[in-house]
Amino acid sequence: MQMNMVKIPTKDGRVFLRIAKGHFATNHSHTNYYIDVTTQKTRLSEAKAVAKELVSHYRTTTIVDTVLCLDGTQVIGTCLANELTKDGFVNMNAHQTIYIVTPEYTSGSQILFRDNIAPMITGKHVLILAASISTGYSVKSAIEAVKYYGGQVAGLSSIFARVDECQGYPVTSIFNPHDLTDYESYDAYACPYCKAGQKIDALVNSFGYSRL
Repeated sequence: MQMNMVKIPTKDGRVFLRIAKGHFATNHSHTNYYIDVTTQKTRLSEAKAVAKELVSHYRTTTIVDTVLCLDGTQVIGTCLANELTKDGFVNMNAHQTIYIVTPEYTSGSQILFRDNIAPMITGKHVLILAASISTGYSVKSAIEAVKYYGGQVAGLSSIFARVDECQGYPVTSIFNPHDLTDYESYDAYACPYCKAGQKIDALVNSFGYSRL
């Protein structure tokens, strides 16, 4: 069953944030909005528009060698790498290109890079790309992994972000709480909706939602 979604556009109307209001549970928190970025992650035209919006926040002096794609954002990451290359951004790779990689997670939810992927992180300037940044847990894990493997975080980007910095790094996003002024996120044990007896509408993660 589909949710009733509402669209919030950017000023130029190129990118839309699709949202549904309710009571939702993620792996890390409970929220009062479900933010659906499915089409931005899977439809090429929308992924290109997202990439153009995000790249406008970076200067041509920003060095990007690798885009680390969280939350299934590989299509956006590819378009973003294309924009970074096209607009004359600097990278330090011997082949003057940008790597697009995705993380592998251990059973303990730690990020692992295999020996064939690690060289794309080690000694590289890594731009971390997420669909959304709310609690920051996933991005924090990515930052720690990049540092552990000897990489340097070049920036943090997302379609929607509830925070403007994470672990001391500024977050670049297209949409933020100014676009969604009543957005709320709570730890599960402190969720006022649960305390009030309001049932959860859906379980949500980077793959989408499952209604209850």
